Amino acid sequence: MSIVTRFAPSPTGYLHVGGARTALYSWLYAKANGGQFVLRIEDTDIERSTDEAKQAILEGMEWLGLHHDVGPIYQTDRFTRYKELIQQLLDEGKAYKCFMSVAELDAIREAQEKAGEKPRYPGTWRDRTDHPADAPYVIRFKNPLDGDVVITDHVRGEIRISNTELDDLIIQRTDGTPTYNFCVVVDDWDMGITHVVRGEDHINNTPRQINILEALGAPIPEYAHVSMILGDDGKKLSKRHGAVSVMQYRDEGYLPQAVLNYLVRLGWSHGDQEVFTVDEMVAHFSLDNISKSASAFNTEKLIWLNQHYMKSLPAEEVADALAWHFTQADVNTNNGPALTDIVAIQADRVKTLKEMADISMYFYQEYDDFDEKAAKKHLRPVARPALELVKTNLLALNEWTAENIQTAINQTAETLEVGMGKVGMPLRVAATGSGNSPALDVTLVLLDQTQVGQRIDKALEFIANRENS
Repeated sequence: MSIVTRFAPSPTGYLHVGGARTALYSWLYAKANGGQFVLRIEDTDIERSTDEAKQAILEGMEWLGLHHDVGPIYQTDRFTRYKELIQQLLDEGKAYKCFMSVAELDAIREAQEKAGEKPRYPGTWRDRTDHPADAPYVIRFKNPLDGDVVITDHVRGEIRISNTELDDLIIQRTDGTPTYNFCVVVDDWDMGITHVVRGEDHINNTPRQINILEALGAPIPEYAHVSMILGDDGKKLSKRHGAVSVMQYRDEGYLPQAVLNYLVRLGWSHGDQEVFTVDEMVAHFSLDNISKSASAFNTEKLIWLNQHYMKSLPAEEVADALAWHFTQADVNTNNGPALTDIVAIQADRVKTLKEMADISMYFYQEYDDFDEKAAKKHLRPVARPALELVKTNLLALNEWTAENIQTAINQTAETLEVGMGKVGMPLRVAATGSGNSPALDVTLVLLDQTQVGQRIDKALEFIANRENS
């Protein structure tokens, strides 16, 4: 059997963390078994679906690298197909028109709740033929009245639900549009979906969908219902826990490799291994190894993985992602060091790419002011001799190399008979605008020699103004 999985989000918002994990598991299972991965946009809720949300889903999937083999398929393009099958069920006596008003149904449900019963449609119009002319109606599926629906779930094992627990589901609204549960069934059938991976909140839908599939004579896919993701406080993950949109993690400076690695471990494991390349995920992934326990989101673990990938991925890959953050800040990196060089000296000093970009701006643009604390401590009158001499020594270099730069700094300290810090710290503040940077030799070599001289002059002017104030 050829494996076909699908990710089927509703375009009513961004691609959230839970949806991204579901997409990843579906994608991995298809790839692990040489199958196909379908992207389906379930946009039948026309009032809540937006083009912006559709684009956000596509952008999130692209950023994560979860490329679909089929799609994107939009349910709104398939209304004719749904209507054909609804009519078929009507003709076969497997569905019926229900003329009960909303007010009538609400009154019945209220009475059921008062009696301590489960609110459900009582089947009033199931076998009636006295249909009123020109009255609004919905179409309901005739759910079997006896027997059980048995789901063999890859995560939860056997789930058995009695048909007496299920009422007759609405499959077409009064306005003629098909409902979610019916569209899903038809799509899974038409698209040959063999395995459905989705959140545990869909468990209640599954027996209803299986019954409709059987009524249509369609094959039943296998199911894997994954548990929810909790925040670190044990409550359902939401905006109060920070980023829940996948693209927000990009905006905050995380690499997609880190996010994927983190998501795959939120409920799945392979021994004690923590770090996985995508190829390793594909090689080891199995639906049967997904835990049915809820997973707690841990931002510190994600940060650790992000730092790992910033340091271990090829610098070119990290630089490509870093470039986006400079673009967002409207900083042109063409006139300055290669971004791969920035990655090489900054990757082990930061938690995120955004932080890397923020502390590297001085390589591509002039800073406006010195960091107040650093300038107060290191740009004092006592630092003037060191800055003047190190400027002379640096500008005298015929070859602007890290080794020669370090030699010039050492010679300055030796000549003035002062410690390295008395030269290095004022020079660092002059060259970068702050008191923090990588080693001076690897930092200055990425700046232009003339530019370093001009920045030292700026520091000397600051010292002069400080003396005269």
